[in-house]
Amino acid sequence: MATSNQEYLVSQIPSVDSLKSKIKGYREQEKILDKWLEERVETILPKVMKNAKIDCWVIANNEYNEDPVYWTLTPYSWITARRLTILVYFLNGEGKVERYSITRYPMANYTQKWTDTSIPQMQALASFLKELNPEKIGLNMSEDFAYADGLSKTLYCDMMEAFDEEQKARVVSAENIAVGWLETRSQSEMAAYNDIIQIAHTMIAEAYSNKVIHPGVTTADDVKYWMLQKTIDLGLEPWFDYEVSVTRKGGNRMEGDIVILPGDMLHCDVGFRYLNLCTDTQELCYILKADEEDAPEDLKKAMAVANRLQDITAGEFATGRTGNEILAASLKKAKEEGIKPCIYTHPIGFHGHAAGPTIGLWDKQGGVEGSGDYPMHDDTAYSLELNARVYVESFEAELAMSMETDVLYTGGKVYYLAGRQTKFHLVK
Repeated sequence: MATSNQEYLVSQIPSVDSLKSKIKGYREQEKILDKWLEERVETILPKVMKNAKIDCWVIANNEYNEDPVYWTLTPYSWITARRLTILVYFLNGEGKVERYSITRYPMANYTQKWTDTSIPQMQALASFLKELNPEKIGLNMSEDFAYADGLSKTLYCDMMEAFDEEQKARVVSAENIAVGWLETRSQSEMAAYNDIIQIAHTMIAEAYSNKVIHPGVTTADDVKYWMLQKTIDLGLEPWFDYEVSVTRKGGNRMEGDIVILPGDMLHCDVGFRYLNLCTDTQELCYILKADEEDAPEDLKKAMAVANRLQDITAGEFATGRTGNEILAASLKKAKEEGIKPCIYTHPIGFHGHAAGPTIGLWDKQGGVEGSGDYPMHDDTAYSLELNARVYVESFEAELAMSMETDVLYTGGKVYYLAGRQTKFHLVK
């Protein structure tokens, strides 16, 4: 019976290698991402600049000290800034964004405004801004969001030295432009995101199978590095060091060179970037004992509690509501249902821990000052990350049922991208 069950489990696991033909090569990715960039500049940037009430956005960065938003705004081939690269975005009277560069080298779809290089670059910027005569000049300076704080002190000082007093008076923080630009997903990105997340689900499913795990032999690190290597082999980019842990009777969670044994619960945390969009997924696996065909009932009920906490949290998402408001409402409702919650949900997109409203941190369940006060907007994505503490008799301990799944918020509704885990992965 055990043998047939093992064969059944193996036969149902999709192969990550079968996905390789779906992953686009470098040249194809360049075409896709440059097309997506044009779509974003036409549809997203005018909206966020208008909402921020800033008609001019200036990004200045030196090579190898790039602003966090730089690579999201430039052609794919511009991997780094070149020397000092200055970009200017102007929201004109027709509601369209004009793009300019004050750079030594021409950039596709940007009008170059520094042709006489005998003029200092910052002086050329100041002169051009005089021509544009914007009401406000937005610079990337922010106390709450690192993504919107990319202007170096040196370049800020250089700008202030070049600007006249009237220009200096028009300088404001471009925080709301930077965060709005980064957090908002285009129609093309939203359409593609589901399949990108499915790659993560497929990888985890194969890692959590007899194709990878040999109980009594395989270690937690073996599984971790198998997934990291598969990520690289597929041409994807891990954005953090993956994690695989083992929890066994008594409730201790262990990582590293720990041999996986029957009766263990495995937890993983996996995230990669593909087509400039990040994934972030945590799923659970149970290693069956010789006399078991399924995970213990109390362990399955514990997962259901975590799933319920996911639904409670997602149910509190609403446009205009801040991360702290969503956190407080979710915690209140969960506790009223007898759940022991811990919620640390975050935006996801160009970055793994991305720009947008922070909905709790594991060590800040009373709210997060600054980023937690930022409101939720439509057409955004989140990593629904949380845990529910449940006493599990079969483990003789209270376990933190940690789960993470990526969701899309659009049209005022939440969608689980590529589904979510509601049953344990099983290995015999």
